[in-house]
Amino acid sequence: MPLSLFLPLLAQVGIGGALPQAKLPIPTRKDPPAMTQPAAPAPPSMLQSCLQLAMERPVDAIEMADGWLAKAANQFERAGAKQCKAMALTRIEGWPEAAGLFLSARDELPSSETGERARLGALAGNAWIVAGDLDQAMAALDLAHSEAAKAGEGKLDGVIQIDRARALVALGRQDEAAAALDQARKLVPDSAQAWLLSATLSRRMGRLADAQTQIERAADLFPIDPEIGLEAGVIAVLSGRDEAARQSWLSVIKAAPGSPAAKTAQGYLDQLGPPRAQPGT
Repeated sequence: MPLSLFLPLLAQVGIGGALPQAKLPIPTRKDPPAMTQPAAPAPPSMLQSCLQLAMERPVDAIEMADGWLAKAANQFERAGAKQCKAMALTRIEGWPEAAGLFLSARDELPSSETGERARLGALAGNAWIVAGDLDQAMAALDLAHSEAAKAGEGKLDGVIQIDRARALVALGRQDEAAAALDQARKLVPDSAQAWLLSATLSRRMGRLADAQTQIERAADLFPIDPEIGLEAGVIAVLSGRDEAARQSWLSVIKAAPGSPAAKTAQGYLDQLGPPRAQPGT
């Protein structure tokens, strides 16, 4: 499941009213959730075909899913049809309906299918965040967290904790978001995004030492990520290390020339100004 499926929360707090802080990516893209095949015994060929169609021709996939649902012989087929239709709806930005269908697919499955129910609940939470209904998102993600933990799905639970943190930040509940990210780092320690989000949140909360440690770990895991470079520069300039900030932002421009991140980096550099002249030069 992808780690970024949502709209950004903008945090425009400046240094001396000039240099805006980097955005906390909560989230940044509207990509569809991953097409993972369920553990439950839905007909794999039908589900796989429907999900593939959802990626390529979502309107046709919706028609296929509706037909499948009308003829479904059992709860697993109903769950598969609803999941496929929900996935197709994400492709045409039908986020609220997709969220409801992901939850409905989850509810079709028996309580023993905790892992699959958790995954579908997480997809519902993702869709609710993009739809802008954060309360519904938290309800779905809290359920997903509980079921993932019960199923022993640590990696999935880590992803869910990242999503919970995104929603909690958007709700202004930063301490709870920090606790969720702490759990995420323990469950998915190799997730660069968990460390990036942690660094950004720590920086926003004024915990610059923690932010520095966390952004360094994110950079170790994914050294060419422009978002990590942007955040590293913001943390550096807030810590009074202008030259380190400059180097971070220059690395973003070099790694992703012409990208939105590069334009943001250039804007930061313009506000920072030219390097200070060294004594004796």
